[in-house]
Amino acid sequence: MDWNSFLAYPLEHLPFVFLVLMLSFSVHEFAHAYLADRFGDPTPRSMGRVTLNPRVHLDVLGMIFFLLVGIGWAKPVLVNRSRFKNPRGMGIAVSFAGPFSNLVLAFISLLIYAMIFEFHWIDQSSKGVVDAVKLFFEYLIRLNIFLFILNLLPFPPLDGYRILEDVLPRSLALRMKQYEQWFFYIILLLFFIPPLRAVTLGPIFGLESDILRAFSTVLSLIF
Repeated sequence: MDWNSFLAYPLEHLPFVFLVLMLSFSVHEFAHAYLADRFGDPTPRSMGRVTLNPRVHLDVLGMIFFLLVGIGWAKPVLVNRSRFKNPRGMGIAVSFAGPFSNLVLAFISLLIYAMIFEFHWIDQSSKGVVDAVKLFFEYLIRLNIFLFILNLLPFPPLDGYRILEDVLPRSLALRMKQYEQWFFYIILLLFFIPPLRAVTLGPIFGLESDILRAFSTVLSLIF
């Protein structure tokens, strides 16, 4: 049986993808929890979420979905915006913290990757080690850029939707809330119907290449 036909990634790459997702999801959820805690909401800390420990952030079903279809989720951090001094402004910051942490992680990963080969840290290693390092960092960089873009889409339950809720006038946000369940189905259709994805999400995720080029330009100034 060809398992690759059932998976979003080659079977031999799954350990690398799993490690990358474990790290990336943990950083993402920690960023939400940490900023909410700093803004005065004790909810994330009381639930043990102000930590980088993957065990408290990972959702088994969400991980399985990501490995199978290329999209999944972690356990969301519960936030009580009423505990913030500025609920809307701080709510936007907390929502944006998760995707932004993935963008920062992608840049740091690219920086470390460049340093590894610029300073010849693994030149004496076997080909297998070199290939493993390249593969791990490739996934670490690209999946974090993917998570940055994905989570800023204005569809529930993504962070972009929570940001939109805080930006819009309250009356419009409440009206939009009535249709949340339909937004969820819409994003599923956009993801899993290729013609729709090609003209909607395709160009948006095409920004991944632009972000990667911008990162590379910055690194070229460093090295």
